[in-house]
Amino acid sequence: MSGDGVYRRGFRFLRARRRVVARLAAWSVLESGQTFLTGYALARAVDAGFLAGRATVGLGWLGAAAVAVVAGAYGTGRVYAAVAALVEPLRDRLVRDVVDRGVREADRGALSRLTQQVEIARDTFAGVVMVSRSFVFTAAGALVGLFSLAPLLLLVVGPPLVAGVALFALTLRPLTRRQEAFLVADEELASQLGAVCPGLRDITAAGAEEQVAAAVRERIGAEQRAACALARWGVLRVVALTVGGQLPIVLLLATGPWLLAHGVTAGALVGALAYVGQSLLPALQNLIHGLGTSGSRLAVVLHRLSPGTPGTPGTPELSPTSRSVPAPAPAPAPTPPTGSAPPAAVTLSHVTFAYGPASEPVIEDLDLTVPHGTHLAIVGPSGIGKSTLTALMAGLLEPTGGRVRVRRAPGTRPGEHHRVLIPQEAYVYTGTLAENLGHLRPDPVPEAELLASADAVGLTALLDRLGGPTAEVAPATLSAGERQLIALARAHLAYTPLVLLDEATCHLDPAAEARAERAFARRGGTLVVVAHRVSSALRADRVLVMDGRRTAYGSHAELLDRSPLYRDLVGAWSGASQPSLALGDPDGVDAVAGPGLPRDGRHVVAYGPVGQMETAGDLRDGGPVGGE
Repeated sequence: MSGDGVYRRGFRFLRARRRVVARLAAWSVLESGQTFLTGYALARAVDAGFLAGRATVGLGWLGAAAVAVVAGAYGTGRVYAAVAALVEPLRDRLVRDVVDRGVREADRGALSRLTQQVEIARDTFAGVVMVSRSFVFTAAGALVGLFSLAPLLLLVVGPPLVAGVALFALTLRPLTRRQEAFLVADEELASQLGAVCPGLRDITAAGAEEQVAAAVRERIGAEQRAACALARWGVLRVVALTVGGQLPIVLLLATGPWLLAHGVTAGALVGALAYVGQSLLPALQNLIHGLGTSGSRLAVVLHRLSPGTPGTPGTPELSPTSRSVPAPAPAPAPTPPTGSAPPAAVTLSHVTFAYGPASEPVIEDLDLTVPHGTHLAIVGPSGIGKSTLTALMAGLLEPTGGRVRVRRAPGTRPGEHHRVLIPQEAYVYTGTLAENLGHLRPDPVPEAELLASADAVGLTALLDRLGGPTAEVAPATLSAGERQLIALARAHLAYTPLVLLDEATCHLDPAAEARAERAFARRGGTLVVVAHRVSSALRADRVLVMDGRRTAYGSHAELLDRSPLYRDLVGAWSGASQPSLALGDPDGVDAVAGPGLPRDGRHVVAYGPVGQMETAGDLRDGGPVGGE
């Protein structure tokens, strides 16, 4: 993306937050009032007060200037709050873009971007906003004050100020290019060190220390040369500051007699010196040092962090115009010919995974085929590896043995995502609700489609309460269940044939969970759910029971018949144990109670009156049953 593209994205970002920008400008006007009174009140205190022999008037004008300073300080405090409302959404968006790009493209520079460049962008954006805003409003207040005192003062102060700002503006583009060269050198050095450090033992064993050291020295030298070139261009910033900020003071002093002879009062001359020395010079100095360094770094970092081309995920906008352009709907998967098996969505072949070389495998020698269009529920005891399995299917983890293959579903268009994983703790970022919901779509989502998906998963009530798709979302104000609903609607809108829900509905009530899962079933594609309740397993086509190396796979009814673990899990979910044997044994006794089953304290007592329930310890081992 070109530098102009970065600037266009920046203008779109600010335009979408025009209310915050307007609030920032309003408080800045209060600061400009302070600047105006700094020189004007001083001039009036000299001319109408002390030189006229009226000390009270002079002190009154100085008191007015002091009140203006207090008011300006209050405005400055409010300015920081408005700047924070601009900076934090930018940081959230950049983090999302970097992680998204790193996961999808295996970007080697992602670590440098996430740990260094995103924070550079956050800090420099705040600095650029502060110094630019300060210079604009301070210069406006000072120039208006100079004109109010005597228009001739503008002829002395204006030209060198304009020349200094123009000279500084001419250095911005070269500074940006050299700043980018420096960051590229930094990324290349970080990438090389990332490749070298894990292989130090192999490098030593192969005797390649000198070759590797020479390559690293070359990268270090390239970064040093880029830093020196950047510093040389910084000299022009000093020249610009001298011309625009310090030369006007010299000119005011040198032309003082001429100005006094042409009607400029002594107080006006003192006020002009105050405007330049106390307002314009510090503002210009902050602009040159802040924008010259921070501005060029910000432009470069945003260029480096950009996804590459306009329209890619990273700056989703939902404007009234874009809503009227229909986005293409997901292509339905063709129905396989009668009698043929549906294509597999996910295939695991002898998959083993351990979190460390000395760790016990969490998953060991697992074979699994999930046909396209299947609704699979994964169940098992806590810590058995269910989340690990979904992470392997999602590609977030690489198996230590075997192979995981996710096949492109029939009808999937090139460039579309193949899978989406929603974890238990759903991620919602600062921005509009439409931006959150359309994050996985390459283009803005039409409002009608967005509302339809929100209704399907049960998000409509929250959407209405927040104020519609364009409402700003503050993640900290949402409950865990509300964040899960937003993430579910985001996945529902995505062009992904494989959806993985890792207890993604655990904070919802059973009715809301059922509604969301039915929405994904109607949507089509393959759905894999780490079940949180027995109802999830009942809704699934197939169920995978995980118990270390012992796994069972089948329908709910089949697993009740042949998986003791599944029967125990279902019993724990439902609040009462399931029979340990099939009901209707040949001897006519249904084994509804037995030692070791979950929640034994609520079993029917086979030898008691109708409706009697067993209490803890009521069933005695080894004793007669009903006297027999």
